[in-house]
Amino acid sequence: MSRVNELFNQSLKVTNVGLETFYQTVVEQNVSAVHVEWRPVAGGNAKLAALLTKLNTPEIDEANKKAFDIMNSAEPVLTDIRYAHEVLEGMDKYTIGHAGPPLTWEDMCGPLQGAILGAIMYEGLSSSLEESEELVKAGKIKFRNNHSMGAVGPMTGMVTYSMPLWEVTNTTYGNKAYCAFNEGLGKVMRFGANGPDVIERLKWLETSLGPAMKKALELSGPISLKVIVAKALAMGDEMHQRNTGASSLFVREIMKYLVQIVEDKEELLKITEFVTGNDQFFLNIAMATGKAICDPVKNVENSTVVTTLSRNGTNFGIKISTLGEQWFEAPVNQPKGLYFPGYTEEDANPDIGDSAIVETFGIGGFAMGSAPAVVRFVGASSVDEAIAYSKEMQDICVGLSPHFIIPPMNFVGTATAIDVRKVVETGSTPVINTGMAHKKPGIGQVGAGIVRAPLDCFVKALEAFGEKYRK
Repeated sequence: MSRVNELFNQSLKVTNVGLETFYQTVVEQNVSAVHVEWRPVAGGNAKLAALLTKLNTPEIDEANKKAFDIMNSAEPVLTDIRYAHEVLEGMDKYTIGHAGPPLTWEDMCGPLQGAILGAIMYEGLSSSLEESEELVKAGKIKFRNNHSMGAVGPMTGMVTYSMPLWEVTNTTYGNKAYCAFNEGLGKVMRFGANGPDVIERLKWLETSLGPAMKKALELSGPISLKVIVAKALAMGDEMHQRNTGASSLFVREIMKYLVQIVEDKEELLKITEFVTGNDQFFLNIAMATGKAICDPVKNVENSTVVTTLSRNGTNFGIKISTLGEQWFEAPVNQPKGLYFPGYTEEDANPDIGDSAIVETFGIGGFAMGSAPAVVRFVGASSVDEAIAYSKEMQDICVGLSPHFIIPPMNFVGTATAIDVRKVVETGSTPVINTGMAHKKPGIGQVGAGIVRAPLDCFVKALEAFGEKYRK
């Protein structure tokens, strides 16, 4: 009895496992408490839990370490400007590259259809949106997902015959990746807009800025993108929704060559104003960088590392290392964030774009902790929340980057190499910073926010991997 009395005379100390609300209630009573974050494996799904146990092997861990090392040993450099028809296999006037996994015209969302109709006009195949749609419905236009051609594109991801593309070469492995130029913000084709001013700007990129950048790169030689990305993280970028530092670093690098090759002063001024006035200018270069880094990770035997995250406005698709080019898809989620004046969530299309390739190798939403200034723009509640996102992503990745560092988090590396096993085990899916397009074609951007990849993609990939892995 004395032992019982002794116990009840002691100060109460609580370890809470489960609902955090119970922990908070105890703390409010001035009781010492520790909250243990715990969730059942795979959300309590017995079949998936058994599969995860089967796939918890040193062999897979070693394969994932190899994939992680391939990512970190990449040396992406900007090498050239090339036109799509010069470098993309199968590209002709009637072929249009789009973001995300493949899909048919009938399954495409409004902004993707709107961008395609404008792209047909941009290539001179029609003189109106109505004529463009007739060509589509007659089966004259061929659709290809950008990743299948070695390219990426933000939002709707339009890549067509005449477009100039950034060429990024991974000098470690010799592979190349491509992305079109950034058009600026607002009413642009990547957000589904397709008016005369949109097409006029694309033509200017094709005939003026593209050739000027090509000549400037011939003078400068290859530009290290790994260095720019690392520096920009230290300057407060995460390089999906905030590219202010990266764009400034790139402009500082290239401008001294542009002024040497653009003889027309008015055109030089126009180029300078466009490049320096577009804080998102570097985004497309970062995307090509991401694809150049991730492509060599494909086909590593026994690896469950994700090599692609991409969305087409209808479905979200992922690829994993061992299963090469196979897509695993689920319906896209709706981003949550801030809307431009006059727009609400009712106006926004679900998630879209190849730009999640930057999260695939560990920047963007994974590096949100490095970008306090982006927090309010994407609708996060605080800097602490942004840091929490970056910490959470560590739980689903193989390791931390030795090159891409987050200063506000005590200089920890960004979480790198997403492991499908860890995603399914924890139920924590990749967080992505994103723009938001109006769901109707022809309107353009309506805001920016944060979105999660759907868990079903990862479940399907894990199950397919389990079928192949029979150790």
